[in-house]
Amino acid sequence: MRTHRTARGAAALATGTALVTLLAASPAGAGAPGLPTVTARSETAALYDDEAGGNADADDPAIWRNAADPGRSLVVATAKEGGLRVYDLGARQVQSLAAPRPPAEGDAPGRFNNVDLVAGLRTAAGRADVAVVSDRGNDRLRIYRIDPARRGGPLTDITDPAAAPVFSADQAEINDQRTAYGLAAWKDTATGRAYALVSRRERTELALLELLPAANGAVGYRKVRTLALPSSFTLPDGTAWSPCAEPGELPQVEGMVVDPATGTLYAGQEDVGIWRLRADLTDRPVLVDRVREFGVPGTYDEVSEECVPGADPGYGGERLAADVEGLTLFLERDGDGHLLASGQGDNSFALYDREVGDGNEYEGGFRIGAATRTLDGVEECDGAAVLNAPLGARYPRGLLVVQDGLETPAAPDGEGGSRTSTGFKFVDLGTVVDATGM
Repeated sequence: MRTHRTARGAAALATGTALVTLLAASPAGAGAPGLPTVTARSETAALYDDEAGGNADADDPAIWRNAADPGRSLVVATAKEGGLRVYDLGARQVQSLAAPRPPAEGDAPGRFNNVDLVAGLRTAAGRADVAVVSDRGNDRLRIYRIDPARRGGPLTDITDPAAAPVFSADQAEINDQRTAYGLAAWKDTATGRAYALVSRRERTELALLELLPAANGAVGYRKVRTLALPSSFTLPDGTAWSPCAEPGELPQVEGMVVDPATGTLYAGQEDVGIWRLRADLTDRPVLVDRVREFGVPGTYDEVSEECVPGADPGYGGERLAADVEGLTLFLERDGDGHLLASGQGDNSFALYDREVGDGNEYEGGFRIGAATRTLDGVEECDGAAVLNAPLGARYPRGLLVVQDGLETPAAPDGEGGSRTSTGFKFVDLGTVVDATGM
């Protein structure tokens, strides 16, 4: 989600919850100008964040591969108050699931923010592939079993009814909406245990949750530990800096992904940059790259509800324009791969080497432009998912799905204006590989 942006880029070792000193400069390399452009092959129907559109707002996708019939794989995507959408590889909707209703009048409704998948999760009813969703509205996780043969739609809610709030003590705190936000799920290759990492809205806190079988085939979770990323930084000139935000807000994390081979978490702190740390939250986080706006002072204007930036001291990075969002992993069959991140500020995508030993070097980027007058490009991308595996005749080289934060053309609102719309674009991964040399 776009927030008040005043940040700027990364490559430093940092830890703690308060003041952090930058120890290194950004990696060398070209910035965003001149990036190659690819186009989407298809897109979902537009979603509208208003009463006429069901308060649906596209946010985050995940790709489920049907091993028995790859051409019938699915994309599971969040639509905030609009719940979940499930699409086939033609970007056609095959299922819509509503977010939970408010517990009582005046309480916050369910609001699905991020989604990730776990294959072969252990349940009392046997192993199952599941979609794990962060429900910001209720400060909980929701878990959905995936069964492509199920009549009525492939997803079934199997969340343990006793699942507790992730961060809040009671409903009053939940209604304040400093709740479960970003999410990444994975399975520990050594133990077979499944986990979800969840960030907290308007805070720097991350929570590690273990997914656990419950009665009647349901799935619950328990909190293992938490960690808070920094909210304040010491710049090279000795001054302290924090990203500008509405009073009381701290720089939040949304985009996250775990490298299952190494148990490494990459977390995008929206106005700061990309952090790397152990997925079990037991080590010191390292700032892999900073957003360009890092270090830029800002003053929050209560009238416009925006931050007014000051002079740029030049401490930011070169590739990412805040917010940093949409983290996902492109995994290659030989063990190599790339971390992909979206920079909302200039509608670009950055690629980093997956190898931690090489410092996750920047290796290029791209944009997604318009294919036709009706199949537009991607702007203000909030979430992304990539799968480097054959998906039938339509996507034999894999698939990239990204959220489009400004779907066009916008529909009229009936009052002489237009309704803001969002959606998801489906991109042939082969075209990205060819354009970037991945």
